[in-house]
Amino acid sequence: MPKKTSKRRSAPDQDKLIVDALRDVGRPLSAYEIIDQLKDKGLSAPPTIYRALNRLIEDGLAHRLESLNAFVACRHPHHEGTAVFAICGACGTVREFHEPDAVQRLKAAAMAGGFAVKEMAIELRGRCKDCSVPAGGIVASAPLGDDDQHGHDHALPIAAAPRPARKR
Repeated sequence: MPKKTSKRRSAPDQDKLIVDALRDVGRPLSAYEIIDQLKDKGLSAPPTIYRALNRLIEDGLAHRLESLNAFVACRHPHHEGTAVFAICGACGTVREFHEPDAVQRLKAAAMAGGFAVKEMAIELRGRCKDCSVPAGGIVASAPLGDDDQHGHDHALPIAAAPRPARKR
């Protein structure tokens, strides 16, 4: 009896397809949106997608945005540890930046309070500079991530997240 050939993709192939889809779309995607993006490439089982996403997160190639229940490709491959995300409540834009000093201060405060941090997700909610511009065109505050002790901006736009449906 001839051996049945498998059409399964290897884990590294799955991971590459998923991280490429996250990068190509340029906005946060839910696991089911990833399935919609990749079903024509043979990836349609939610457990497969979630396993691949877990590997990508562990490898530092993707992040989960807890409050949006969505995933984004990491735009800062050089950073280690916790990324910080600024999410605009008006347009859905998400920016990733790296603030190791702030993360370290939060961990130290938790430790001083007798709490051992296992994981950390930092998501800031507010308005991006485009949505904060008043009618006169003057921005009231500096954008996050632009004033860094290293002399460069760690903030990178990820793109707009889908807007939530309005309740009527």
